[in-house]
Amino acid sequence: MEIIETIIKEVKIIKPNVYKDERGYFFESFNKNRFHLNGIDIEFVQDNISKSQKGTIRGLHYQVGEFAQDKLCQVIFGKVLDVAIDIRFGSPTFGKYVAIELSDENNLQLLIPKGFAHGFEVLSDYAIFHYKCSNFYNKDCERSILFNDKDINIKWTTPNPIISDKDKNSINFKNINKDFLI
Repeated sequence: MEIIETIIKEVKIIKPNVYKDERGYFFESFNKNRFHLNGIDIEFVQDNISKSQKGTIRGLHYQVGEFAQDKLCQVIFGKVLDVAIDIRFGSPTFGKYVAIELSDENNLQLLIPKGFAHGFEVLSDYAIFHYKCSNFYNKDCERSILFNDKDINIKWTTPNPIISDKDKNSINFKNINKDFLI
């Protein structure tokens, strides 16, 4: 397993050791001991899987308070642009984001800590997206930032994405509460 730094030091790319042969491939998508040896001590308690069609954007989601979540994201099938936005007031990278392509071909994972909003865009015909969470989902603690917020200015590739009604009604970045302080 290799840990790759991003432009925001708290967001990490995880490159697992992939073993390929004529049958296909095998890799450990999570091994608590290996993560611990690499300085990552997160207790994951919930796994989520979504299937989405090309041009779908999900996000930008996060949870606050006692239900804030770390996430370990990966693509089981297809390809997505995965995005993590720093929403920690006082952070030198506040409002900046990391965007990385995750796919079933590169097998990369994105580790997103608490204090970051998360979203992704489906680039393949469809994608099956999997992520581990360090806390349980709580509707009352759920928040969402508008995917096309001008202050964040994410470089999405789909001109007219498929967006849920809930995500269409998200707030602008400048209106988020100071839920995460540094």
